[in-house]
Amino acid sequence: MFVDHYEVLQISPNADQETIHRVYRIQAARFHPDNRETGDAQAFRRISDAYQTLSDPRMRGAYDTEHHHARRRNARDLFEQASSAQGVDVERLKRQEILQLLYKQRLAHPEQPSMSLRDLEELLAIPRQQLEFSLWFLKEGGLLVRTDSAKHTITMKGAELVESTMNQATPQRERISDGSRVA
Repeated sequence: MFVDHYEVLQISPNADQETIHRVYRIQAARFHPDNRETGDAQAFRRISDAYQTLSDPRMRGAYDTEHHHARRRNARDLFEQASSAQGVDVERLKRQEILQLLYKQRLAHPEQPSMSLRDLEELLAIPRQQLEFSLWFLKEGGLLVRTDSAKHTITMKGAELVESTMNQATPQRERISDGSRVA
C-alpha cells in the first residue's frame, strides 16, 4: 500500500529540506511516545519513516516518481467514478483535495501561499476544464481567492474547513496550538 509521506508530514511536495526538517522536529516532538499529553508511537513511526525518505535526496527522488504515479492513478480512478451516480460526491472530493493542496502550500510556504491553475492541474492530474467548476465553487463560497497574478490561495475560512475535516477523519489528532515548543 502506498503511503503519502508528504501527507504524513503535512507538507507540500515542493517543500525544501529546511522545511522538511523543521516540520519533522515539530511533529516528532508532538507524537514522541515519551510525550505524555500527545504521544502516539504509531504516528511517530510514520513521521520518522516519512522524514527518513524525504530527507535523503536520492530516496526522495525515487519516492517522488512513485508519488507522482500514485497520485495520477488515484485521480484517474476518482474521475472514472464521476460518470456514475456518485458524481456529486466525486466533485466534493475534488474540492476537498484542492483545499488540502492550498492548505499545505500555505503551511509549508507562507511567503508564497498561492498555486497556479497549472500547478493544480499537474498535482491533481486533472484537466483544466474539470477544475474550473471546482475553483469557481470554492471562490464563491469564500474558501479561496484568486490573486491578480491568476494564482489561488486558501482563505482562513477554507483553512478552518480543511482542519475540521482532518479532525473528523483522525479524531486522535490534536491541534498544534497546544503551546508545545520544539528546541
